[in-house]
Amino acid sequence: MIEHPLELDYTCSPVGIDEAGRGPMAGPLVVAGVVFPYGYENDQLDDSKRLTEKKRESLFSLIQQEALWYKIVYVDEATIDRKNIYAATQDAMFEIAQNAPTDLVLTDAMKLPGCIKEVHPIIKGDHKSISIAAASILAKVSRDHTMMELDRKYPQYGFAKHKGYPTKAHKEALKQYGPCPCHRHSYRPVRELEEIKLF
Repeated sequence: MIEHPLELDYTCSPVGIDEAGRGPMAGPLVVAGVVFPYGYENDQLDDSKRLTEKKRESLFSLIQQEALWYKIVYVDEATIDRKNIYAATQDAMFEIAQNAPTDLVLTDAMKLPGCIKEVHPIIKGDHKSISIAAASILAKVSRDHTMMELDRKYPQYGFAKHKGYPTKAHKEALKQYGPCPCHRHSYRPVRELEEIKLF
């Protein structure tokens, strides 16, 4: 629960922006932005990592119903490999910030150089701002849905359980089956496996 959301400190509704999927070695990066009506409060909203899967799923629909505006951006593995994960995240957040119908931007600790709007990168923003918290929920649930789809397509990797993160089971499956099209080739476990095969 966010006790005093940062939104109350401003005179207009901000867009809150957050991401899910910077750490996994498979699957897309998902970045979301949310604008609520000015003064909107909801004591159910919090950092997605602090909520159960069931709670995130119920809030996923509620956020889309009650937001003035929201946007979800998927960044594919090839783009992540080409740009690097930090730049890919920053570019997706920049895109959302530029398109949001507000001049005030709150991000979860991400600077957006070149953005013509007022940007506030907030450390642990997903636990201080309800709009960032809502964005974290949209991003997390959207990405989890994608990983469930990938699990049905590539069941041998166990994506439904670890969501692409570099767990022991995922690394073992990667060694046994090799990378699939949704793996990030620039990430160390995948890259090292491919280098071994080259020699």
